[in-house]
Amino acid sequence: MKIDNKGFKIFVDFDGTITRKDVGEEMFLTFGNPEKAHSIIKQWLNKEITSIQTWQYLCETVVDLNMKDFDEFIDKMEIDPYFLEFVDFCNSNGHEIRILSDGLDYYIERILKNFNIQHIEHYTNKVKFGANNKLICEFPYTDEECNLCANCKRNHILENSADDDFTVYIGDGWSDTCAAQYCDVIFAKRSLLKFCEKNRISYFPFTNFKDVIKRLEDLGKKKRLKKRHQAFLKRREVYMQG
Repeated sequence: MKIDNKGFKIFVDFDGTITRKDVGEEMFLTFGNPEKAHSIIKQWLNKEITSIQTWQYLCETVVDLNMKDFDEFIDKMEIDPYFLEFVDFCNSNGHEIRILSDGLDYYIERILKNFNIQHIEHYTNKVKFGANNKLICEFPYTDEECNLCANCKRNHILENSADDDFTVYIGDGWSDTCAAQYCDVIFAKRSLLKFCEKNRISYFPFTNFKDVIKRLEDLGKKKRLKKRHQAFLKRREVYMQG
């Protein structure tokens, strides 16, 4: 299936993709119990617990969080050195960009504000602070049929794009493996890259957003774009179920 070239619908992971470190993981290693945190994450990777359970168990490892220290920790987090350039590139070329994260809104929104990009539409899990700053997670974007993400990234992609849109996914982790399969172009590194290779899914490797800009510039020069057939089939399967 070929479509006319127009602005792309771009979906981007946050932790480890926009940020240079996985902020959520670093958060619990710093303020929780590192040994327990590693064990919980291992259980999730082995699919022994759901993503929602993972967040709930991780939050339980944090006792009496010092908010001043937490804010200082967040403010030290760096983003990809070319991400701001990438945002400008998207704005200049009519590409819609959305952030899809299985992380927590508090640190994500603080980091976005720190770099003056809080205007980017983003979908995340939520966290509130109870007595003694106990972490209480909320999951407004779950999907009953999918346990891979507490925030179902696939649904956000389907709800924010149409069949005649050319979709792009950029990510690095296991929580990206489901969502990426519904997009026409995949930029992958780390765990997402390994998943694509293992399952023979076409992708572009990237080190930073400068690589992404260059590839999208090349795609943008084409008059007609070919959609990825397997993504088209997976999207159609969901639409037919609905």
